[in-house]
Amino acid sequence: MLFNSLEYLLFSPIVFVAYWLLKNSYKKQNILLLISSYVFYGWWDYRFLSLIIFSSFLDYFVGQKIEEAIGKKNKKRWLLVSLFSNLGLLGVFKYYNFFADSFTSTMSAIGWEVNNLTLNIILPVGISFYTFQTLSYSIDIYRNQIKASRDIVGFFYVCKLISAVSSWPN
Repeated sequence: MLFNSLEYLLFSPIVFVAYWLLKNSYKKQNILLLISSYVFYGWWDYRFLSLIIFSSFLDYFVGQKIEEAIGKKNKKRWLLVSLFSNLGLLGVFKYYNFFADSFTSTMSAIGWEVNNLTLNIILPVGISFYTFQTLSYSIDIYRNQIKASRDIVGFFYVCKLISAVSSWPN
């Protein structure tokens, strides 16, 4: 959904009015905004919502585990779970085709024919931005700079808001 589309022109006032009607409940407003931002992001391609939800849930859970862990070694293990998972997803979606093309070209240059290894993967909008935002959350907890969130709706809303803002057209 683009900001200059008819869909957004209808969507925005509906969300605004619904938010205003829920003015006495911070929790319900956050739920509304979370669902609305998922609709906004999913309008482009709903299949990528699972990536944001997975990344958000992972770092919400890992953040709590880092905070609860006893000893630096255990805290680091949980941080590595977040790093490898998030950077792994980012690597697949953003860099897999680059390395596969480079490998195929290199093998062809030395005389070895390799089948095309690239995948037809569309790059999800804002994947780098929200990946590094949720990673920074886990790293900040590891460094004892912030406390882990216990409000899953608020945490998911902030993660989703970050990705929605990063998907705005330039």
